[in-house]
Amino acid sequence: MESLATTEYPSPLGTLRIAATPKGIVRIALPRAGGRGFAGWLQRALPHPERLDWLPLLDKVRRELDEYFACQRHGFDVPVDLRGTPFQIDVWNALRAIPFGGTTSYGALARSIGQPRAARPVGAASGANPLPILIPCHRVIAAGGKLGGYSGGLEIKRKLLALEKAAAPGELL
Repeated sequence: MESLATTEYPSPLGTLRIAATPKGIVRIALPRAGGRGFAGWLQRALPHPERLDWLPLLDKVRRELDEYFACQRHGFDVPVDLRGTPFQIDVWNALRAIPFGGTTSYGALARSIGQPRAARPVGAASGANPLPILIPCHRVIAAGGKLGGYSGGLEIKRKLLALEKAAAPGELL
């Protein structure tokens, strides 16, 4: 049986719901996802967890998010507990390599993982990212410079890109 602790974090974007196992942060739900989506994901990923009141990792992720939203942090050190297919994990790791303030396209991301014809599957894996913000899928834009989709909604994507001063040409401001 795995252990799991959850918390809510009041961010400038709205309340984030965060879950952690002793291995690392396993899920961050953006405000638009709502409580049922978060609970449903946890039920599928960890069907019978031992519920813990708190894990020290939750304090660490809260501090790192505070620093990120204050523009004092450009990357995250908190351990993560990624759960996905090998392809998804490859994509999520490639997303982590996109520098703060930078953007890339789905096609470029596909090429970076050695799958140049997999732009759409890369987009699907990006959309299934369980750790938005920590794994910066908001930094991926469409090849033509448009924002494209985002699990938290385009307004949150715009806010994150603006925070990082990485506005896509002609899309923000």
